Amino acid sequence: MVTIIYSDEFLRHNTGERHPEKAERLRAIVSLLKNVPWADRLKWRSPTPVNQTSLIPLLQQVHTAEYIQKVAQLAKQGGGDFYSDTIVSPDSYDVALLAVNAWLDGVQQVLITEEPTFVLSRPPGHHALPDTGMGFCLFANAALAAYYALEQPEINRVAILDWDVHHGNGTQEIVENHPQIAYCSLHQSPFYPFTGREDEHGAHNNVLNLRFSAGSTLADYQPRFEREVMPFLSNFQPDLLIVSAGYDANQADSLGWINLQPQDYGVFTNYCWQLTRRILFGLEGGYELSSLAKSVAATIESCLS
Repeated sequence: MVTIIYSDEFLRHNTGERHPEKAERLRAIVSLLKNVPWADRLKWRSPTPVNQTSLIPLLQQVHTAEYIQKVAQLAKQGGGDFYSDTIVSPDSYDVALLAVNAWLDGVQQVLITEEPTFVLSRPPGHHALPDTGMGFCLFANAALAAYYALEQPEINRVAILDWDVHHGNGTQEIVENHPQIAYCSLHQSPFYPFTGREDEHGAHNNVLNLRFSAGSTLADYQPRFEREVMPFLSNFQPDLLIVSAGYDANQADSLGWINLQPQDYGVFTNYCWQLTRRILFGLEGGYELSSLAKSVAATIESCLS
């Protein structure tokens, strides 16, 4: 059984018709998952309602109070943007808080069931910096989930694996000085946001950046998983693995130039499965609707096999 945390509320983050990070992404994924042969092995649940009294102090461990207030104010005023690509609509602040809550619920669900959970939420988060949104991202969902997990009595170390085509610059900046959090990113380079050098190792040797050139395929990824990713994560011995599950490294996706196929994410998931059953997957990028939905399905199906 795999738990899926989802709400139609996530569709209310309105980025505009031409924006790649749009509500149709979630509709495509949900539609496919409702119709797969193993749909009866999925447990769907909604995120818990946001309690700002408890949530805002956690956000302030990662983001500045001024930035959080700016997102809230932009939404209240009818919307705005951080750079031209990162949109705040009237509902975006509330939806972004609910997305954070969904990731936190995912942590709890994994710890309760000892089984994987997939959070289908938006906006994504791995580019969000402490003091600004960028790259379609408002709040740093994965980093926040890691901080929250470390507040749980049975969690001493958390690893974040980011397989989005873009480097998670926000996540790395937030966690690279934290000795109890490891961050590993596999990303196209040179490419937006032009961060994630391989000589960056974090303050506690807790960062691993692996760069891939345009045109790379599973044949390029697999040896590096085996020689670098798996030893790095295994040596860290995480009590929880959080996957920033972006799917824009698909060959069909126009926002990247890596040539992965949807079924390849099942291979990636099998590597994660060798580390722990305590895995929280959370949606990041992925913008070609068919390959995105098939990739999420491949990820989940690998957890069920």
